[in-house]
Amino acid sequence: TNLIDKHLVRWASEAGYQTDSFIIESACPRFQSGDAKGLVKESVRGDDIFIVVDPGNYSVTYKLFNYENHLSPDDHFANLKRLIQAVAGKAHRVSVIMPSLYGGRQHRRVVRESLDCAVALQELQTMGVRNIITFDAHDPRVQNAVPLMSFDNAMPTYQVLKSLLKKDPTLSFDKEKFNMYFSSVLGCNLGMFYKRRDYTRVVNGRNPIVAHEYLGESVEGKTVFIADDIIASGESMLEVASNLKQRGAANIIANATFPLFTSGLE
Repeated sequence: TNLIDKHLVRWASEAGYQTDSFIIESACPRFQSGDAKGLVKESVRGDDIFIVVDPGNYSVTYKLFNYENHLSPDDHFANLKRLIQAVAGKAHRVSVIMPSLYGGRQHRRVVRESLDCAVALQELQTMGVRNIITFDAHDPRVQNAVPLMSFDNAMPTYQVLKSLLKKDPTLSFDKEKFNMYFSSVLGCNLGMFYKRRDYTRVVNGRNPIVAHEYLGESVEGKTVFIADDIIASGESMLEVASNLKQRGAANIIANATFPLFTSGLE
């Protein structure tokens, strides 16, 4: 939010409008019972409001019955709805910037399962939200739940490549030298691993991975770029990297939009 604000202040200054910040102070204080309320601390009448919320930020805490609780994605989503209520009928338009999409980890429905992400998007639409901006959605088809609402799924391809070249300017994008997952962007050759799972067993709520099978050209002596959307435990990334090393890869660069490590850093 602060980075966005710096750009806005600079652009406003270039246009002759002087302000220190476009950030509007807000809060979601809690009562001792655990109930909460949304509070926007200045007038927003007629304004375009952009609410930035990260449902995956579990470092935010609050006290409940003298216990320290960490905000879950459900808590963040509830706070988002509280702030939308606080500006309802006053703001000109409300847009939600949600880097990690609430409920977005689910990518297929098995019988008798809830569809949290789809229902959440429909709920936001009913509350008057006009735009949703998210990054690298786990399953972008979820936007079909709100076909008449603006839904932008921004891919971090450009930022990743920019950071990559800053870290190592010697990297070559010649298709003979560099195998990349971003092959469609750079016109390079594509190698792919697919996960072979044991669908007869369920461990910790998922079918365990039996093996990672490789499809593609030889990687011997090459720099290999591995891309994934989410790292939970890092198990898949490490296994793929180990397999590539056994196949003679010189260097391995790992990238994930959301390196959550929710299954533990160890």
